[in-house]
Amino acid sequence: MAFGLKKRGPSSFARASDGSMTLIEHIRELRNRLFRASLAILVGFGVGIWLAEPVRVLLSQPYCDLPQSIDPLTGKCKFVQLGVADVFLLNLKIGLWVGLIIAAPIWLYQLWAFIAPGLHRHERRYAYIFTALAAPLFAAGAVLAFFVTTKGLEFLLNVSGDDIATNLEVTRYISFVTNLILLFGVAFEFPLIVLMLNFVGLASAKRLLSWWRVAIFVFFAFSAVVTPTPDPFGMTALAVCLSALYFAAVGVAFLNDRRRGRNREVYAGIADDEVSPLDLSNEPVPTGARIEASAPVEAPAPITAPAPIERRYDDMT
Repeated sequence: MAFGLKKRGPSSFARASDGSMTLIEHIRELRNRLFRASLAILVGFGVGIWLAEPVRVLLSQPYCDLPQSIDPLTGKCKFVQLGVADVFLLNLKIGLWVGLIIAAPIWLYQLWAFIAPGLHRHERRYAYIFTALAAPLFAAGAVLAFFVTTKGLEFLLNVSGDDIATNLEVTRYISFVTNLILLFGVAFEFPLIVLMLNFVGLASAKRLLSWWRVAIFVFFAFSAVVTPTPDPFGMTALAVCLSALYFAAVGVAFLNDRRRGRNREVYAGIADDEVSPLDLSNEPVPTGARIEASAPVEAPAPITAPAPIERRYDDMT
């Protein structure tokens, strides 16, 4: 028994890449991908609500590890709740953040699948590399923020003295920690900008290395401004890590420049503004061959004048 195989047409990715997809089809595809991303975020939000309590306890750990946070009567870490629904709304907020993180592979894929057909092949390859580096860099920034929070709270609570009882409000504390994690995570993405400048050819590795003094000054100034705690631990830790990542990115840029210049050794000792050498030697021009005169063009044949219109048609036409 023979079975006929149905011939499959080009995929939506191929049709979007070659421009054969219509505007209505693009809008329909965007609608479908937004629906899938929203559904994934909704499912992740449900899981995040279930994990909100453990996550809140984890974020409270830097403060609860300090002796000043322990209630002398109960021996437990205590926070202050000013509103009746503050903790409930806080759990919803934490659940939304956790849901976005859990559903990130799905909604990021939907976003990528919509914009990838408009990119060239090498641009898609660079996007894969930068995406693979962005996630661990953000995680490293989050871990550093957690460490900075512990040291910063210890410094700030020791400054207040023993005669002052410190009770932190739970929503403000969690907002403080999450903002610090987000800030440090985004700051750790700066080396990707440096690599992007080198990969697209806007700045060479030598030029990036010549900017190291300005880069270190900018890192320390940026850390002093964005770090919410006035203690020196957070500012120094963020600035030192950003400086180390900058030099690591410059090292990768040197490898990329060497890879690109592998077949350009002939131009290794020539500066960018150097004038190319010109060959000014005189070469004799040989005499050209004699050109025979062309024959005269014959006069055109006379054209017979058309007959009058009354002679070209009979009575019927």
